[in-house]
Amino acid sequence: MSLLATAAQAVPAAVTDNPSADFSDTPWWLSLVKAVLLFVYLLLSTLLVIWFERRVIGRMQQRPGPNRTGKFGLLQTLADGVKLALKEDVVPRNADKIMFWLAPALAGAMAFVSFAIIPLSNGVWMFGHFTPLQLTDTPIAALLVLAVAGVGAYGIVLAGWSSGSTYPLLGGLRSSAQVISYEIAMGLALVAVFLYAGSMSTSQIVTAQKGLWFIIPAFFSFVVYVITMVGETNRLPFDLAEGEGELTGGFHTEYSSLKFAMFFLGEYVNMFTVSALATTLFLGGWQAPPASPPSVTACSTAAGGACSGSPPSCGPSCSCSCGCAVRCRACATTSS
Repeated sequence: MSLLATAAQAVPAAVTDNPSADFSDTPWWLSLVKAVLLFVYLLLSTLLVIWFERRVIGRMQQRPGPNRTGKFGLLQTLADGVKLALKEDVVPRNADKIMFWLAPALAGAMAFVSFAIIPLSNGVWMFGHFTPLQLTDTPIAALLVLAVAGVGAYGIVLAGWSSGSTYPLLGGLRSSAQVISYEIAMGLALVAVFLYAGSMSTSQIVTAQKGLWFIIPAFFSFVVYVITMVGETNRLPFDLAEGEGELTGGFHTEYSSLKFAMFFLGEYVNMFTVSALATTLFLGGWQAPPASPPSVTACSTAAGGACSGSPPSCGPSCSCSCGCAVRCRACATTSS
């Protein structure tokens, strides 16, 4: 009971459903720039993680792993991507052409969309504008991830059905059943976080953890989420959906070239998304454990006045005149 009381005290009393991130100083073109940066970041991270995974597995099997292309084999994944792009794109005769093309695009795109609501920082200066290091946020941002994951399951079903073959159809049914079943447990594991934070906005959830990370009062929910996120991404030991022994490659058996690469890319990007969501909801997000952002009161004291009015302005001396709370915290952090 004392742990629950501590968690209740750590959550701010005046929590609202509205996001704490302020996008009022973010024009549309800046959102486009942030979207491109997120896309490049996820692509580069995927290249490095695939290289690291292949090196580790190689060591476990007493072989060197990728070590030829580039220094330490770092460019091997990029070379494999170029090889996939240049391979022949084979389409089965009995396939539904439209759905056969739509399925990999749907699976790959949905993986990138989910990362849009992850807050990477409080606020930064970009091209003369003070904007949160987050693409977007909504009062139900955490549910948006579950909704997008559900749409991504359609890509799996369509891939198996549109191939016009028995084994991809069976693999698609098995994969979709696994994804949907783990999504139910994942959604239930996040309920405790929503109750503690009083909001489903990811920026608001991160703000609510400045006194206590939710992994402490909601430890069992965190364990359930970790298990479900591994099952959601079809990683070991939950990779039964592919079934190399009886179903060849599962739902993507008939795919080749860039369409197969889209499924492969979507799987790894989805790994980053569920991991970032675990950090955001349970591990304080971008905030360090012992430190918390300066309060508005401390900022107004340092600035010599309360933060009110618009638009915010922050001069070279970091005096917050007529600024919002987010801008004042940034000024107080810079001045300290």
